[in-house]
Amino acid sequence: MFKHIFSPGKIGRLETSNRLVVPAMVANYCTDDGRATERFIAYHEAKAKGGWGLIITEDYAVDPRGKGFPNIPGLWEDAQIDGHAALTKRVHNCGGKIFAQIYHAGRQTNHNIIGTQPVAPSPIPCPVNQEVPHELTADEIKELIEKFGDCALRAKKAGFDGVEVHGAHGYLIAQFLSPYSNKRTDEYGGSFINRTRFAREIIANIRAKAGRGFPVIFRISGDELVPGGRNIEDTKAIATILEEVGVDAIHVSAGVYATIEAIVPPAAVPHGWITDLAAQVKRVVSIPVITVGRINDPFLTESILSSGKADFVAMGRASLADPEFPNKAAAGMLEDINYCIGCLQACIGNLFKNEPIGCLVNPLTGRETELAVRPAETKKRVFVAGGGIAGMEAAIVAAQRGHEVHLFEKTDRLGGEFILASIPPNKGEFDAFIVWQKRQLAKLGVRVHLNTELTSEAVEAEKPDAVIVATGGTPTIPNIPGVNKPNVVTAFDALSGKVTVGHKVIVIGGGMVGTETADHFANHGKEVTIVEMLPEIATDEEAAVRLFLMRDLEKNKVKVYVNSPVKEITDDGVIVTREGREERVGPADTIILAIGAKSVNELESELSGKVERLIVVGDALKPRKALEAVEEGYKAGLAV
Repeated sequence: MFKHIFSPGKIGRLETSNRLVVPAMVANYCTDDGRATERFIAYHEAKAKGGWGLIITEDYAVDPRGKGFPNIPGLWEDAQIDGHAALTKRVHNCGGKIFAQIYHAGRQTNHNIIGTQPVAPSPIPCPVNQEVPHELTADEIKELIEKFGDCALRAKKAGFDGVEVHGAHGYLIAQFLSPYSNKRTDEYGGSFINRTRFAREIIANIRAKAGRGFPVIFRISGDELVPGGRNIEDTKAIATILEEVGVDAIHVSAGVYATIEAIVPPAAVPHGWITDLAAQVKRVVSIPVITVGRINDPFLTESILSSGKADFVAMGRASLADPEFPNKAAAGMLEDINYCIGCLQACIGNLFKNEPIGCLVNPLTGRETELAVRPAETKKRVFVAGGGIAGMEAAIVAAQRGHEVHLFEKTDRLGGEFILASIPPNKGEFDAFIVWQKRQLAKLGVRVHLNTELTSEAVEAEKPDAVIVATGGTPTIPNIPGVNKPNVVTAFDALSGKVTVGHKVIVIGGGMVGTETADHFANHGKEVTIVEMLPEIATDEEAAVRLFLMRDLEKNKVKVYVNSPVKEITDDGVIVTREGREERVGPADTIILAIGAKSVNELESELSGKVERLIVVGDALKPRKALEAVEEGYKAGLAV
């Protein structure tokens, strides 16, 4: 079915079993001095077991002052080699191949991480970090070139199969390559060929120290997507030079920190959106080309390879969602692949809080040892109340441990409020997680009871060993005059099609639910206004998700009132307080309430003391995001 995916590939002298690559993704799993931890090793080991043709680790810093994040790996000194050798040994024992990505963040870091002033080719701050960097002297540049070569040699000694030189995403090498950040007038700037000198001398240094046979990939942004930055024509020219100096493969990405949405694109970005950049590079070089960017499905991957756009396909977040992706695709177990939904909540969302990354749809990510599912010592009868994503996750894990599990859902379908999460624009892939969960419930033999609310009477009669309460939440109805008028509905009812929404709409509430509801109806031809009491809207969205959402609201001419608490709902609009005075907003045919939710968990108090083990998870515990709900459901399944 996937003959191109599962054909062997070559990068230099290295042969891979297939064309699937795990690209470098910062995980923050190492110690603060760059040493490998068991968490870091087990995370990569899971991918090796999953059948990926090549794993490329996250940024190995060549110098501690080049760290862009607090807990990334490092090979800037010999004392770090042994710990990372344990990583390569574990990966190789699983049949995997692994490269170390080596890098220096340059100006894309800050003193809070490195304890000193960042460095760069020119004293121009990164638009995101906003710290003026020290302009590197010629001697300092030569010293860094040596450090890249030393780092590659240490990677070889640690057992890595090769290295990827990180020349993409606005980091130090990219800063030298681009007129956007390089304003030098010496041998390392000014002209096109001078701007490539730093990269060329790094490759030469690596070759001199690690040998001609040690494979080297160069990662580059095909287009930086910033004014004055490199475009694809520049990148094609650089690629030909890189091939001449001995690079074995080119990995084509996009963006810099100022265009972070290109580096880690959310669900609003089309699948495979930069494969054409890789295809253009492939036309001018004879070495393999790797593509990347919102690729999460084997059929899409096969199409990219069969059309000749690239020789390898990198799928980062797909490997977080399901490390077993290759094995399942090879076996034809497509319904069992847990697909990335592009939410960004635990990957990039955690990363830019300088926390370890995770995955909404796969709580095991980064905790492969800690949260491993093991058979229960005693088989139990477990009842789960609520068939949303928290309840289903709890039921799945409890069943995997060997328990007899019964899942009770009072409506006619599973999925809960997450069904509605997939309705707004650019979130259609969210329902893939519900489909996956339902598939696992069926495979594991979980007894699903639809149209059946679990009651305390039923529990007392059946006497299960454990009950997991995952009954979710219900929309909050504010105490506002006019809230009971017939034209006032909840976002839940509006999105689920339970009510007819008029042409002119006012959404009360500018959080995630309110703004996405507004965006949905604006995209369906409605005239929409958002009214929010806080100074900004959609502040609970991940940054890249919010960027595209705000653009879409603007494109669809959605009116936004901030700092505007609603005082009253009228027959045809609302009265708000703005700047100390009342103002009428409208007219409107429909008023949609989206101001939060409250827990539904009466069952907890009713069952207190009547069942051996009682656990409350998800919105039934406290309304939050899906990320917390899934993790709590998973942990509840382990706990019973």
